[in-house]
Formats: sequence, structure tokens, C-alpha cells
Amino acid sequence: MKQLGKDSIRQMELMRFYLQHKQDPHGPNIALFIGNLPPGLSQRNYEQILCKYATEENKFSSIGPIYYEYGSVVIIYEDSQKAVRAFYNLRDAVIEDKKLLVLLLPNIEPRMVPSDVRPLLVFVNVKSGGCQGLELISSFRKLLNPYQVFDLDNGGPLPGLYVFRQIKNYKILVCGGDGTIGWVLQCLDNVGQDSECSSPPCAIVPLGTGNDLARVLRWGPGYTGGEDPLNLLRDVIEAEEIRLDRWTVVFHPEDKPDEPTVKPPSNTTGKKKTIHQTQLSQQNQHFHVPMLCSSDISGGAQSEDNSQIFVMNNYFGIGIDADLCLDFHNAREENPNKFNSRLHNKGVYVKMGLRKMVGRKMVKELHKEIRLEVDGKVVDLPPVEGIIILNILSWGSGANPWGPEKEDNFTKPNHYDGMLEIVGVTGVVHLGQIQSGLRSAMRIAQGGHIKIHLHSDIPVQVDGEPWVQSPGDVVVLKSALKATMLKKNKKMKRRNTEPTMVAPTMSLAIPASDHDENSSDNSANNTTNNTDF
Repeated sequence: MKQLGKDSIRQMELMRFYLQHKQDPHGPNIALFIGNLPPGLSQRNYEQILCKYATEENKFSSIGPIYYEYGSVVIIYEDSQKAVRAFYNLRDAVIEDKKLLVLLLPNIEPRMVPSDVRPLLVFVNVKSGGCQGLELISSFRKLLNPYQVFDLDNGGPLPGLYVFRQIKNYKILVCGGDGTIGWVLQCLDNVGQDSECSSPPCAIVPLGTGNDLARVLRWGPGYTGGEDPLNLLRDVIEAEEIRLDRWTVVFHPEDKPDEPTVKPPSNTTGKKKTIHQTQLSQQNQHFHVPMLCSSDISGGAQSEDNSQIFVMNNYFGIGIDADLCLDFHNAREENPNKFNSRLHNKGVYVKMGLRKMVGRKMVKELHKEIRLEVDGKVVDLPPVEGIIILNILSWGSGANPWGPEKEDNFTKPNHYDGMLEIVGVTGVVHLGQIQSGLRSAMRIAQGGHIKIHLHSDIPVQVDGEPWVQSPGDVVVLKSALKATMLKKNKKMKRRNTEPTMVAPTMSLAIPASDHDENSSDNSANNTTNNTDF
């Protein structure tokens, strides 16, 4: 093209042009996100692996941050040709039977984001809700700058959080189920201290089966596909910020050196991992949380004394509730393609409950198998087959086990009062009645520090992630990890749907720059929607 330009001008023909190199306003650095590396290695080991596959000639200028527990790193290049060659070399590399995930990350310069713009970082779990995730990611990429919409099936939340690390004030929209929300919050916990905005408020488009947290925050029981994505963005703008209590659950098994002490959940996708390896030393002084070593068991962080540490956002179940959840989890692991609709999932859950009524029960007379202490006081348990510890007043796809307000010795609960509610269920029939709204669970206690001793192997579940826990102590205490959520305002009839209805100070969109190739197809949309958002 340069030669054509010279010839055109020399020959005085009608087509006259010249090309001039334009400096990239985002700077010369090119960032590559590398995933699927072995977790828990040293920086030197990661550098050796990357230099081996990218070759020494294509060595990066710098490395970091390194997400050790996820086996992911970001490497920076100042030479675009080296970056491109490294991209293709690393993309074809296979380590420990896993192909490396390599992403070329966009670079958002904070000075290019107008001061009256509060950008929105969108995460979509395309595997949630059938094909709804795919439809949403396409719609949001048209309405917003495509570079602020990330597919969680392609590297998880870390690439998006890295891209937004220098933005001082932004919001997050998570499109997925409760497990997806926990996944995003976990990643925020691990990278937030290195970001300008450590706890951005999170809104939800519920795509999962239960969607209990979304129900409590008024985002609805589940996205149906009929909602206008533009109205979803307006709802995010109008939503109010609220605090969500979070809780650390520590499983400390009895010492049995010759036997495996914990049977944690199998987790192939990483979707519902709720392990947090940061800030745990700041926990409640009533219970010492041991420092964590680098080894990481699926589903929980393991300490030197074999303790397992989780963070709970919604609820923690022991007994019949967790036993049913475990059966459902195992069935979905065996045939994941069959569990692609909320109606089917709930039907399977009901069938499993009916089988439990007539079949062998793993947990009988749970009240004899556990010892419960709340705020230092032993609580006598009534005859129950399961207990549920609630942080939010929604469980099992929208049921409220605590029940309506009534005259008793308990205070009115909410999700930011620093208190947990403990309820009991007498069996499968009682569980079904609670989910149907016919009955409430048995109110047992409220408190901010809970200790449970398990006398035998008992099914447990934390936020829908189930396994069988061996005998030992379980402690639930207030977490130092914070979460800011967005609660949808109650619906108001919109009289005006013109673009000027939302003040520009509430903007959610990042302006697309001239050199963004992926943004060029949507330039018209971006121009309009920057006015809206």
C-alpha cells in the first residue's frame, strides 16, 4: 500500500494517499493472559515454562501479576512482533495434558475514560441458562464496547478484572447462577488489593437454577430471555448499593494420619470454588485460622493441619439437605448435557427427594450426630435430620426456611446484620413442604459465631457445593472479606424512553477508540449508547 501511494502521487493520478504511523494512545505495551498453567509454582518456574514454549527470542519484557492458585499469569511485551509470535507459539503448547489458554488483552487507559463515566464490566457464563448466556453476551457486546464484556468460559473472571484494575470507579454485572457470582467474588478477593477499586458493586442477571442471591437482591428468579438487555442496563444504573455479609467456614477434621480426612467436592469447571487464600489472618479472634500452604485441594484451601477453609455467601447445610444436593451434583457430573434447563433440574431434584423417602437414608437422627454451639453456648437440638445455616432468606430456589415474622425470641434477620439464622428440618417431606411454601423450618438459633462437632461422616454443602465430611469440628465465623452488591430498585413505570432519560454522569460504557478493530462494527451502536449510559 505504501508503494501504491508513492506511485499514485508520482504519476499524478486521482488516487492520492499516504500512510503515517499513528502512536497507540493506549501505550506500547501488549499484555497476554496465560491460563491452564500448573498452579502453585514459583515465578522462576513460570518464566522457565513460558520461555521454553514462546522461545528465548520472543521473551517478554515483564511478568506479573501472577495468580498462583489459578495457574495464570500476565506477561507484557513492548514489541508487537514478538508478542504475536509468542501468542501463536504458546497457544499450541500443551502442559500436563492441558492446552494453554492464551488471550490478548485490551488496554484501558484510565485517562481516556471520561470523568463522568462509571464503566460496567460484564461477565457472562455462556453455559448457564441453556442458550441464554450466548444471547446475552451478543446483546451486551452490541450495546457496550465489546472490550468490557467477557466470556467466563474463556479464562474466567481474572482477564476482565486485570483489564479494569486501574479504573477507580466501576460496576460489575454477573450473568450466571449463584455459583458464578461466588466465583467472581472469590477472584475479586484475590486481586482486589492490587486494584484501584477493591470492591466494585455487583449486579446480577440470574441464569442459574436456584438464583437465591439474585432473588434476595430483587433481580428475579431467572432470566427468561424476554427482557430487553437495554432495560437490564438501566436497572443496573438505578440499583442501590448494599453490603453482603460473608462467612468463613473452617472444617477441622479429627487427626487420622493414615486416612484421607476430607472428601471435597469434585469440581471440573472451577465455577463454584469458594476458597479464599487472602485476608484470612484478619478473621474473628475467637478462632485461629492457620496460615495456608501452597497446595490447593479442589473446592477448598488446605492448611498445614488439614483444615479446609471456605467462604460462604448464601447458606451452609448439614444432613438431609446436603445429602440431596450431593445426589443431584453427582447426577449432573455424570450427564452434564441433560441439566440445561431450570424445569428439568427441579424435576430431577423432586425425583431424588421421593427416592430418599422410601430408600436408605445416610443421615438419621442428625441431632445425635452433631454438637452445636452458638456464640459460646451449647444449643440443644430438637429431633431433626438436617440443619441449614442461613445468611440470606432464600434457599432451595426461593423458599424462606426462616418463615414470616412472628412473636418469638429472635430478631428480624437480613443479609448485613452480622448474624446467621440456624433452622432444622425433620426429613424429606418437611423439605418439600418448605420449598412449596406450606411450612417453615424449625427455628433453632441466631448468632455470629457457630461451632459444630461432627461425630460421624455426614453430608455437608456450602453454597450448593456438596461432599461427605469426616468427623471433626466445623467453625463458622464472620469473614474479613467484603462484598458490595447492587440491589434492584422496585419497578417504576417508565414514562420516557428517550435516550436523554439517563443523565450522562451515570454512564456505563467505555468509549470505543479509533484503533479498536472489534469495536468498528458497532461504532454506530456505541455512539448512541454512550449517550444513554
